[in-house]
Amino acid sequence: MTVKHLSVEYDKVNERGIFSPGDILSGKVTVVTSKETKVQCFWVKAKGKAKVTWYEQEGQNKVLHSNKKKYFHFEHIILQDRKKGDGSEIISAGRNVYPFSFVIPNKDMPSSYKGKWGNITYSVRTQLTQSIWLVYKAKTEFPFLTKSEFPFASKAEMIIIGLKEQQHATRISFLGSGKVTMNVTSEKMGLKQGEAMGISVEVLNESARRVTPKFYLCEKQTFVAPSKRIVHTNEVSFGAGDSVPAETSRTMTEILSIPPQLPPTFFNCCMMKLEYRLKVTLDVPLVRDPEIKLPLVILLGSPKPHQKKPKRSIWFRKLGEDSK
Repeated sequence: MTVKHLSVEYDKVNERGIFSPGDILSGKVTVVTSKETKVQCFWVKAKGKAKVTWYEQEGQNKVLHSNKKKYFHFEHIILQDRKKGDGSEIISAGRNVYPFSFVIPNKDMPSSYKGKWGNITYSVRTQLTQSIWLVYKAKTEFPFLTKSEFPFASKAEMIIIGLKEQQHATRISFLGSGKVTMNVTSEKMGLKQGEAMGISVEVLNESARRVTPKFYLCEKQTFVAPSKRIVHTNEVSFGAGDSVPAETSRTMTEILSIPPQLPPTFFNCCMMKLEYRLKVTLDVPLVRDPEIKLPLVILLGSPKPHQKKPKRSIWFRKLGEDSK
């Protein structure tokens, strides 16, 4: 056990330490030995890959579903015994440092991502082999960010036309005691990470029940294996609006802020994709909540500060009551 330490480090290319297509990935491998050490092979590799894995119960058996895709793979041999295979290459005693450098391909690749049943990872690793019984390994992942403003698989899926336009939907529900109409309008479909957006909700409550609008951010992760696909969904509550009593109407505007750390929407990976929806529900006691879902695309980039409008709440008389 003459190898006391083995590590691999990369140099940052910018303040955030985030790599993109076309960047140079450079760094060093450090190995510390107690004395002169013979090795059979010593290498450093850089890799970008996507992988999905999950198990499903089918009858009495657990079935594995998996898939993987490699975006790039580079290897640099530091030392290798090509002749005898007996470890005749020598590493000096003490601390030894070996530099490396790779150019990341300048092509469309998805950003780093960790999902429920799949990951997109970019890493650099090293391995030192003394013998079949003595193998030392070290690995570190580096963050990778796509250059694509709209990381979608094809222009047909980009829905760019609607990213800056208002989104509107209506839901009419019958609660037994009367009709409830909910109109929801969002400022736009596309939002940058950390950006805020105004949501207008109009509720016409002709029922005998009190209703309360609630807001959610819905996340949908899709993973695809050769013969199977699986979906994981998650909801984050944005809070609730003001209640609307029976036989009244109300219009309200809520400012909803997208978390800055939220991973952006992406479709440019053949094995997984990430989508979002804005969901508005009416919380009605003892009744299944009526809901509206609007498409929401989270985009890369630093958002501009949202000009926060004052929260407004407009009350109306009882529906059908003549104005005086």
